[in-house]
Amino acid sequence: MEKIYDQFDIDTIEKLAGIIKKNELSELTISDGDKKITIKGKKSVPPMPMPMPVPMMSGAAPVQAAPSIENTLAASEASMAEEVSGKIVKSPIVGTFYSAPSPDKPPFVKTGDEVKKGDVIMIIESMKLMNEIQSDFDGVVEQILVSDGQAVEFDQPIMVIK
Repeated sequence: MEKIYDQFDIDTIEKLAGIIKKNELSELTISDGDKKITIKGKKSVPPMPMPMPVPMMSGAAPVQAAPSIENTLAASEASMAEEVSGKIVKSPIVGTFYSAPSPDKPPFVKTGDEVKKGDVIMIIESMKLMNEIQSDFDGVVEQILVSDGQAVEFDQPIMVIK
């Protein structure tokens, strides 16, 4: 058998080249003690992803996009306002809702409690600051819409005061 570089025979090199071609490899390196061979194949460029075709039916109405989150939230708030009679207290900031000043203390308000305008009714933690939120209304807490420790968004309904 013919020796190439006094290390590997031509059959070994052809087998390695076959492995590269079969598996579409760009490079293969084999070493055995002081013997080492690297065979490089064609560099394969991964195919570009094909865009998804949009089905078009002749004479059919155009497909409508899914409703946006804002529209869905607005619709749910409108339906909630119809179901709930009373004044809705909304979160003035983004943060985490807490019903009590600390875990071992009682909540500021519970369902059925009477509140006066200016009473602290919750805490919203935002950026490591505890923000006491005061009631803008006099009345009775009819419903608390979020749970303790829940993340809340700006203008999200938190409770209903009747």
